[in-house]
Amino acid sequence: MKGLVLCAGRGTRLRPLTYTIAKQLIPVANRPVIHYNLNFLKNAGIRELAVVVNPDNHHVFKDFLKDGSELNMKIDYVVQQEPRGIADAVYKAREFLKEDPFLLILGDNLIFDDITPSVEKFKNSQCEAMVLLAPVEDPRAYGVAVIENDHIKRVVEKPKEPPSNLAIVGIYMFRSQIFEAIENIKPSQRGELEITDAIEYLIEKGYDVKARTVRGWWKDTGKPEDLLEANRQILDDMKLGDIKGHVDSSSRIQGRVSIGENSQVIESIIRGPVIIGSNCTVKHSYVGPYTSIGDDVELEQSEIENSILMSKSKVSKVRARIDSSVLGQSSEIHQNGVLPRVMKVVIGDLSIIEL
Repeated sequence: MKGLVLCAGRGTRLRPLTYTIAKQLIPVANRPVIHYNLNFLKNAGIRELAVVVNPDNHHVFKDFLKDGSELNMKIDYVVQQEPRGIADAVYKAREFLKEDPFLLILGDNLIFDDITPSVEKFKNSQCEAMVLLAPVEDPRAYGVAVIENDHIKRVVEKPKEPPSNLAIVGIYMFRSQIFEAIENIKPSQRGELEITDAIEYLIEKGYDVKARTVRGWWKDTGKPEDLLEANRQILDDMKLGDIKGHVDSSSRIQGRVSIGENSQVIESIIRGPVIIGSNCTVKHSYVGPYTSIGDDVELEQSEIENSILMSKSKVSKVRARIDSSVLGQSSEIHQNGVLPRVMKVVIGDLSIIEL
């Protein structure tokens, strides 16, 4: 069984972060989102996969993941020239997939559940498709399924009046009949080939489309608040801290805290769960729970919690506590500390500052 990871989206909801980094490479708990997805596939027994990319980020993923050998996987790449939907991305990968069954996952989704039983059930069955679902409070933002005895009877994309509370979580298993379905659907009103329409085609033609419900935690990391929620979830699952850097005698480490090599904590308080990367300096500062700090970060005379600081960012002499924030790579926040007290900013397109 092969794997297919979709990473061709432009990440518009995460701008300005995604002007310089693909959304699937944004770190959550100091690991890129796509690493969690690749581990998810490995845990499901999949070692051969393709990553669907767009022309602009093709080289980024290829440089980052290479051929997959470092991850004990075999990775190919498929370019989707235009953003024409999930079904179009699947069809673009048909030469890689051939006649093999495959597991499809959206590259910006995170799921922490063991789906091995579902994969085995699919492989040992005669069904043409299996769709993973989860109950949600507000299904209107998702593809929604109606099921009967583990069979999907109908799917609707982002309905105003949902027929059920079972949302499609972005994980699918298909056999080659899905290509027939894609060839027989038309673009939706937004100009995309919808995977829900392809699934609906399979149902209408009498193919067997099964449903499986996941109970573990899952999240679409398409917005900054989603990244922060995912960060909290992963840090909450930290079992123990691992302190490799230097913590001076005037500092206090409370709870589960990991500190990378060559990092220094000087006259500061770190209250976990917190993860700090390598080559960082935390000086005269407070780092509160649910904070992830990337490599080569400098934090001085400042307070921060429930936030993500990407690599090489700097925060200095900020009087107010920073909370629920995402700082991009090499970004900088500092307060000059002299009179007159004014705010001086240089911000890019679609940036957000809340004071």
